[in-house]
Amino acid sequence: MIPIKSITAIELDQKLKQQHKLVLLDVREPSEVNFCKIEGAMHIPMNLIPLYLDKIPDEIDIVIYCHHGVRSLNVANYLAENGFDTDYLYNLTGGIDAWALMVDKNMPRY
Repeated sequence: MIPIKSITAIELDQKLKQQHKLVLLDVREPSEVNFCKIEGAMHIPMNLIPLYLDKIPDEIDIVIYCHHGVRSLNVANYLAENGFDTDYLYNLTGGIDAWALMVDKNMPRY
């Protein structure tokens, strides 16, 4: 297993407010995204990642998230194993649930 960097919801919020150039990659299922999402995120469900590798930018920070951070960590490892530079890969600790608890307290949780 390749070590993947993690980022907290607070750190991600700071980067977004500073307009840090990054890609938010939401790997949840469509029904989850319909319930709540972080605006501006690219949505590719986890099971479709292998089909869309060429759509994911490289050489830019990629913050991957799911509900609690488990699926997104698996996707980050998959990307690393398929040639993405781990210097640019981040897993959102606690996923969108942590985002709802710490950053967007009005976001619905599930």
